[in-house]
Amino acid sequence: MINELKPLILGDLEVKIPIIQGGMGVAISRAPLASAVANCGGAGTIASVGLGYGTKENDIDFVKASRVGLQNEIRKAKKMTDGVVGANILVAVTNYEDLAHVVAEEKADFLVSGAGLPIKLPAYLEGSSVKIIPIVSSGRATELILKTWKKRYNIFPDAIVVEGPLAGGHLGFHFDELISPKDNLLEELVSDVIKVVREYEKSYKATIPIIAAGGIFDGKDAARFFKLGVNAVQIATRFVTTYECAVPDGFKQCYLDAKKEDVVIIKSPVGMPGRSIKTELIKRVVEGKREPFKCTYRCLKTCNPATAPYCIARALFNAVSGNIDDSVVFAGSNVYRINKIVSVKELMDEIVEDAVAALNKP
Repeated sequence: MINELKPLILGDLEVKIPIIQGGMGVAISRAPLASAVANCGGAGTIASVGLGYGTKENDIDFVKASRVGLQNEIRKAKKMTDGVVGANILVAVTNYEDLAHVVAEEKADFLVSGAGLPIKLPAYLEGSSVKIIPIVSSGRATELILKTWKKRYNIFPDAIVVEGPLAGGHLGFHFDELISPKDNLLEELVSDVIKVVREYEKSYKATIPIIAAGGIFDGKDAARFFKLGVNAVQIATRFVTTYECAVPDGFKQCYLDAKKEDVVIIKSPVGMPGRSIKTELIKRVVEGKREPFKCTYRCLKTCNPATAPYCIARALFNAVSGNIDDSVVFAGSNVYRINKIVSVKELMDEIVEDAVAALNKP
């Protein structure tokens, strides 16, 4: 009889409840949400991308504004909780190394990194206590990271997030793969990654926890992956509709109003596909209309302002500024199933209770 979920162990760090709140930018998962999750025994994640956006300082010195924004959020979170709080950084941002240094300097507990392979990340965190967690979407990517990190830095990740095609935001899959994704593809990906990881664990006597992510909605979903052998699950979309998530009511209402057909795959200026709720901006872009903008800085390596149909940073910032019509509202595939706003504690308790019940079923 299982009475509780096993904690997630990241080296010398323990996450009592094996639920990671996924990083959501721009300015969605900040200190209030991350600290609330940490206070419930999970791991809270601050999304680093675009934290300086909308300020005068951002237009003058984008790198400095981003750095200060991340510093402030980590410091706020540390004042609000003694629990586990980390950050998320996209490999695709131009100030990737600088933000990684901030995470180390501010002594965040962990750093999750995706939207590209974080091959050089260990070099940026050398000497720090920050736990390093790459995001992968295949066994092949896992093999590359494990092999390269061992050869170059003589370390392995403290954990690995396996993200499937049902997640929200920018995704590590081809556009065509996301139009009609297989229902059990995440299970297949997790199994492939576990197979690769187990070989390295056996060969090097290492321990590398696996975290499943992408489309995990409730405790029943979580239990499926715990049965497969993962050590934790990462959930993002559901945490938006909590009281502690510091986004406008209109943003949360967009989630509550979303129908299944409103969730679409878009081609982001970043060069990666993404999953979003359909807004007026998305409709205009699909029709081939370009949204003119002036770029005073280049926040993403793969974005070409001269040809981009719209500014993804501005579109995401518009969402958290209350201008939903002119925004991109990223969300996971199951957003249409959300029907109410709850506290983080209520959500965490519900997921844990349902997961335990599912694990106890024959």
